[in-house]
Amino acid sequence: MQQGEHTFIIPVMGTGHTADTPIRVAPLGISATISLVDDLLLEQLRAHYCPLYGLLYEPIPRDAEDGRARRITAYLDMVDAIVTRRFAEIQALPLTPGTLKSLHFALLPEDSPVKRDYRRYLGMAAGPDRDALAAELTARMRPGSIDANIMVQVDRVNYGRHGAPLGDEYRDAMAALLGYARSRVSSTLVLSAGINQTLFRYMTQFRCFYRDETSVPPKRIAIKVSDLRSARVQAAYLARMGLEVSEYRIESGLNCGGHAFPTAGHLLPVVLRDFQDHKQELADGPRAKVLAYYRAQGWEYPAAALHAQPVTTVQGGIGTHGEVQRLVEGYGVDRTGWATPFLLVPEATSVDATTRAQLAHAGPADLYVSEASPLGVPYNNLRGCGSERDRLERIAAGTPGSPCPKGFGVTNTEFTERPICLASRQYQRHKLAQIDAMDTSEERKASLRATVMSRSCICDHLGNSALIALGIAQEGTAPQAVCPGPNLAWFSRSYTLREMVDHIYGRGRCLVPANRPHMFAAEMVLYVDFYERMVARDDLSSSERTYLQRFAENLVASMAYCLEVAEAAPYPGENLASLAPCVAEQRARLEALQADLRARYAHERE
Repeated sequence: MQQGEHTFIIPVMGTGHTADTPIRVAPLGISATISLVDDLLLEQLRAHYCPLYGLLYEPIPRDAEDGRARRITAYLDMVDAIVTRRFAEIQALPLTPGTLKSLHFALLPEDSPVKRDYRRYLGMAAGPDRDALAAELTARMRPGSIDANIMVQVDRVNYGRHGAPLGDEYRDAMAALLGYARSRVSSTLVLSAGINQTLFRYMTQFRCFYRDETSVPPKRIAIKVSDLRSARVQAAYLARMGLEVSEYRIESGLNCGGHAFPTAGHLLPVVLRDFQDHKQELADGPRAKVLAYYRAQGWEYPAAALHAQPVTTVQGGIGTHGEVQRLVEGYGVDRTGWATPFLLVPEATSVDATTRAQLAHAGPADLYVSEASPLGVPYNNLRGCGSERDRLERIAAGTPGSPCPKGFGVTNTEFTERPICLASRQYQRHKLAQIDAMDTSEERKASLRATVMSRSCICDHLGNSALIALGIAQEGTAPQAVCPGPNLAWFSRSYTLREMVDHIYGRGRCLVPANRPHMFAAEMVLYVDFYERMVARDDLSSSERTYLQRFAENLVASMAYCLEVAEAAPYPGENLASLAPCVAEQRARLEALQADLRARYAHERE
């Protein structure tokens, strides 16, 4: 499917919140991303949606051979079939007010050529010319893209029925790639959470990731990154195998939802400046390696693609159209990603009523970076969500940990031959017994126990909200996890799709208060918070302190650049005035934290 004319996308959220978002919004031209982590959840959704659209549903059992890849292929093919049908039905409607067809055009950005012609159509008198323009507009309609996301480090080894480990092609990330590659969708595959060399090499087995005579690969590659260095490294590695990055999805390291991957103190405006300064390098550098690969394979690289530029998308903490303009006009960004706010749009995401109400009423104190993820990565969480309540109830009952019904997050072999999950009851039982036997203070033991029991079963719980919302599961037996970014605190109710899209494009009333801090200011506070948590740890090693020093230096340099940004003229609705005071406050806070750290370890320099 070709991508429409929208200049924003809905990125992946959790395992379930955007699992059916393309069904909801792609017929209206909006692109969205499906997580491929939980194939069992996708199978449940396929069983739900197939009867609704009269499609044949043949179950793929959990223990079926090649089951994970087959379930993913079947789900993506179903979504593609539904979107294709719904889009065709919308195209066939008359172009009159109140129809989904008119909504399709009304949602487009104002500077879209199609939108300009649609406005011209609305001003025309009835007659042959108007009818001809209506037919032309209909032909120019495009559905949104059905994108998919693979967290490349979530790559469990799977085992056969007799207990022997299966080959690499059956690992979770590899099977997800196979499932996507076999599917009918023509879209973008987003690779997130770093490098998986085995997975990247496996991609070379699929011609769909390479250009053909039409110059556009049927399936394109995007990498989600937090800084220029990671973009360079990943793009270069892929290019050696002839694989091109068609899109860089740049995400704030901390001002985001889901798992957070903080940079070494480089704030987003500095990262964006780096990407802008090296934009041509990011296109030309990898292309030389790609061309060499094509020649080695005896393939012809299409001349039309020799000057193609990768798309740059930015996501994480964006809250106003003025901030969008800052990103587009100031840094040459092509698109923006809006995730967390869409958790409050029932037309776009699958969130149960209880969780959506909690999200609507959440304040800054309710949204926090937690240790809930068993992957050991900082994870944005909502206080009081169903998953959090379930975790605390298990602790209170004396049975901490999850029964681990799905096992996607298994990584630890400290106590077992096969990896188990840090959130599992099995691991926590072993680890707590080990802590009990330690020769250390009770205070230290209590701290270690709290860390062990902080892990939640998010690989299962992140899908439950969607199952409850669709009537597949019951709230009392399906704890709901949700992973909103801190930006959610400024959105305070449920919104229609039209309201949210109009807000993104600066049409109508702004949905957030005027005193909301600029996204760059909000991120700065989060980074100083993160630094504060890091320096508060006991017994920091010399190398850790060296890293913290470099982190602080990068943060100071980023703050200095933010002061330069603050001197610019603000765009309408952009609270740029909040940036300079934030720099002053956070720089003083950072200096105090650095001084405290130096004082704590002064004895080592004597």
